[in-house]
Amino acid sequence: MRIRDHLAQTGVPAFRFHQLITAWRSSTAETFANVHALPARLRGELAERFGPRLHPLTPLEVQRDEQVEKVLFASDSGARIETVVSHYRAGWDSMCISSQAGCGLGCTFCATGAVGLIRNLTADEIVAQVMHPRWMRAGLPRPASVAFMGMGEALANPHVFDALTLLTDASYAGMSARRVTVSTVGFAPNLARLVNEHPQVTITLSVHSPFPGERARIVPLEETFPLAQSLDILDRHAVKSRRKVYLAYLLIAGVNDSDDHRAALVELVHQRSRTELFHVSVIRYNEAAGAAPEYRAPSSTRVDEFVRGLTERGVHATRRRQFGTGIEAACGQLHARFFATPSPGVAPADTELIPVTPVG
Repeated sequence: MRIRDHLAQTGVPAFRFHQLITAWRSSTAETFANVHALPARLRGELAERFGPRLHPLTPLEVQRDEQVEKVLFASDSGARIETVVSHYRAGWDSMCISSQAGCGLGCTFCATGAVGLIRNLTADEIVAQVMHPRWMRAGLPRPASVAFMGMGEALANPHVFDALTLLTDASYAGMSARRVTVSTVGFAPNLARLVNEHPQVTITLSVHSPFPGERARIVPLEETFPLAQSLDILDRHAVKSRRKVYLAYLLIAGVNDSDDHRAALVELVHQRSRTELFHVSVIRYNEAAGAAPEYRAPSSTRVDEFVRGLTERGVHATRRRQFGTGIEAACGQLHARFFATPSPGVAPADTELIPVTPVG
C-alpha cells in the first residue's frame, strides 16, 4: 500500500508497480535491488525511502508439528507475530494469519489476550504473511485459503479492510474472497462494515456461551457489543448474501459443556432467519499460556457427544480438526514468545532458528 501510493504520488507510471508486484508474487526476491525489471534509479529510490527489503517482516524461527508449521516473524518496528500453515493430506495448505501483535480484548481462554495489545499490524504486514518469499523458498505453494484466526481481533484493526482488498485484488495477491475467512469475537461496528464491503468473505463468529453473563466472563467484549447484536448483523447478511456463517464454540470442561448450554445454543441457532446457513464449529479447549488456570479440556468423547446432540436437534455442526497443539499453534495458543523465550542457544525440538542476515 505504501509503495503503491508513493509511486502514484511521484508520477511513476502504473506499470512499474505491476512489475514490482509480478516479481513479488513469482520469485523469492527479498530486496528492491533484486527486482531487475525496474530501472536501477527507481530501485535505489525505493530502497532509500522504504529500506532495502521488499517485505516488512523477517522470519526468526520456525516450529513444526504433524501437518503444521508455525513461523515467528518480527516486523521492521520490532513487533513479533506468529503465522501458522496447516498442510492437509488432500494436498492443499491453509494459512492462519495475525492481524495484531497481541490483543486488547482479554478473552480468558486466549494466550494472545493475556499478552495485551502491542499494536495493530499495517495492511502491508498482514499481507506480507501470505506473500512472504519464505514460503516459496521452502517449496510451499501459495495457500489455498487464508484465515484471520491468528494473533489479535481482526475487526478491531481498521487496516484489515485494506488488507482484505489487497488479498482479493486480482492484480495483487489475487485470492478468491470465498477462500478468506475473518474470525471475530463480535466487534459489531466493523462486522457491519465487513459484510457491506466484503460480502463474499467467510465469517466465523466466536460464541463460546449462549448465556450473556457467562459469555462476558469468557469474552469481555460481550459487555460492549452483545452477541445478539452480532448475530442480528449476520442474520441479515445470510439472508442477503446466502453465504454460510460459522459459529465457533470453544468447549471448556465444566464451564460451557453442559446439556443446558447445548439446548440454549440450539435455540440460538433456531432463532436465525436462515437456520440452514448457520454452522456450529465445536473446538476442544487447548491449554494456553496466561489463560484462566481453572479451564480444562473436556474429554474427546464429551466433545463428540456435544456435536452429536446439536446435529440431532437440527443444527449443522462439526468438530473442528485441530493441529499444532504440541507447538502452541492451535486455537488460543499463539503468543509469539511473549510468555516463553527459549534459553540462549537452545531451541525446542523440531524448531529451526533462522539466522538473520543484514540486507543491503
